[in-house]
Amino acid sequence: MERKEAVVIKAEKKKLNKEAIGAYLFIAPVVLGLFIFYMVPAAASFYLSFTEWDGLTAPVFNGFENMMNLMKDETFIRSMKNTVIFTFLSVPLSIILAILVAVLLNQKIKGMVIYRTLYFLPVVTMPVAVGMVWKWLYNSEFGLINYVLGIFHLPQPEWLFDEKIALISIILVSVWMSIGNNIVLLLAGLQGIGASYYEAAKLDGASRISQFFHITVPLLTPSIFFVFVMSMISALQMFDLIFIMVGTETSLLDPMRTVVYGVWESGFKYFEMGYASAKAFILFIIILIITVIQMRLQNKWVHYDS
Repeated sequence: MERKEAVVIKAEKKKLNKEAIGAYLFIAPVVLGLFIFYMVPAAASFYLSFTEWDGLTAPVFNGFENMMNLMKDETFIRSMKNTVIFTFLSVPLSIILAILVAVLLNQKIKGMVIYRTLYFLPVVTMPVAVGMVWKWLYNSEFGLINYVLGIFHLPQPEWLFDEKIALISIILVSVWMSIGNNIVLLLAGLQGIGASYYEAAKLDGASRISQFFHITVPLLTPSIFFVFVMSMISALQMFDLIFIMVGTETSLLDPMRTVVYGVWESGFKYFEMGYASAKAFILFIIILIITVIQMRLQNKWVHYDS
């Protein structure tokens, strides 16, 4: 009897080992990709941030010289301010609009699938294509936006060449491009809220606005928190739209340059790879600190009980 049990246990262990091997094989491509394309470059960038390297000759270790220079670099400080402004304007606007649209798309209306698809289309469109199209729309002489404004005899601003509104113009495009992804995530959260909450609220005479602020928003906070964290990380790394829509040779680059744009500029325009790596490392630390703070503060406003 004991021998039979031992055979059964051995067979079960063998089966579990086969399942474990299969599981490891399935996750191996992702793990290898994460290691090769993320972990190794990140470690290399961290090392290069303490060196002087032009990308061609051997790196020369210079300690904290790059970090010290960054603290005195007015261009970097200005790019940091631009990044903060961009982030703290685009993220709340994108989330607020996404919540409102997600609530509307959660209703039972004919053609809802088509509406959801249209809102998500900008997400699957390449940022280069988005930037080129909006650059044409913003064109002060031949752009569609100014053409429509001209029909109604309204002011026709130079969207990308006016220092006062240039960054706002980029923010609007960024919100338009990212709102679809936020809508999908928030819509999933809305569909997870039980109908019984709203039925009880109706019996108590609560209005739709009251239901939104006292039921929808509190129970949606887990999804809002996830969207908020991911949106912050994405906004702090803004580069592609500015690169496409503003270019590399313009007098308005200073009020629109972000940290990641500065990383590209230092590394691939001036071939200061060590200095560019130092900028990237500083940005990584900032993103890490902000994310940790968000994780610590979530208990104060995120409700996971639904």
